[in-house]
Amino acid sequence: MILNTSDLGWDESSGAEPLFPVDQPDSSPPYEVPPLTVWGVALCVSGTLIAAENAIVVTTILATPSLRAPVFLLLASLGLADLLAGVALILHFLFLFCVEPSDWSELLTSGLLVTSLTASLCSLMGVALDRYLSLSHALTYGSSQSRRRAAILLLLVWLGAGVIGAGPAMGWHCLEEPNSCSVARPLTRTYLSLLCGGFLVVVVVTLQLYAGICRVARRHAHAIATQRHFLPSNQPYATKHGSGRGFSRLILVLSVFVGCWMPFSLWGLLGDASSPPLYTYATLVPAAGSSLLNPILYSLRNKDIRKVLLHACCPHRYSHSTHIHYPVDV
Repeated sequence: MILNTSDLGWDESSGAEPLFPVDQPDSSPPYEVPPLTVWGVALCVSGTLIAAENAIVVTTILATPSLRAPVFLLLASLGLADLLAGVALILHFLFLFCVEPSDWSELLTSGLLVTSLTASLCSLMGVALDRYLSLSHALTYGSSQSRRRAAILLLLVWLGAGVIGAGPAMGWHCLEEPNSCSVARPLTRTYLSLLCGGFLVVVVVTLQLYAGICRVARRHAHAIATQRHFLPSNQPYATKHGSGRGFSRLILVLSVFVGCWMPFSLWGLLGDASSPPLYTYATLVPAAGSSLLNPILYSLRNKDIRKVLLHACCPHRYSHSTHIHYPVDV
């Protein structure tokens, strides 16, 4: 039986309220997905590339039992962090251009991105620390005790990154107070300032570690050259031992590291919600781009990882060896 308004005891002409309210159709317009832009395409492509190449690195290290030195654990952690950064970019693209965004989607993507970038930066510092220890404590490098220490360090890194990344979901966001927003919504200005301040501290510590690496490497090279009488008095030892090439690689790594992380760290401290969004994108893109360059600069430069990948691609041409170099040239 079909009921109309007269059956419910309500006359439209009387002006009275109906005894039983009749459901009215929702007058709000349906959500319209914004048109795809160049920025959206770049976001999706870069996220996919980052996730794909880092997935290859992580799978290669975890699937190879011989790659269990401390540096490989650190590279696996770095690859996992960058893999999550790529997934966060893909999710941001989907929530922005494919489905209707919501508060929880913003909190999810921002928390995942903060966690991945924090773990990535701390893993880079761990790689620098591993390089320093491999030179200054070469006799005990690669021992089981060193691996346990590296595992404990990575556990602390990921626990810290997870706690920091959970900040927005735990209420440290500006969705209800737009005046407290930072340059990266929905993060508050206080939260982002503390985060970027921590990033700057990690960058400075990493640079100090690389400075110590240079001092130790030059001292070792000079001592070896002097003991073997290999260094003529009219020739610098840097030229004879190829230190110039290693120094150029170090400059490249440090330039990419500082160029990727310093802009956003400074902008997060200096900018506010009224700043142009273009500046935020211009500083955040290099930080996310670090996840694209890290596998090339660190993991794929390693001879042992390349050997495993080449053996997987061409097993009949490249023989797989379990010999591992200590310290590892990353």
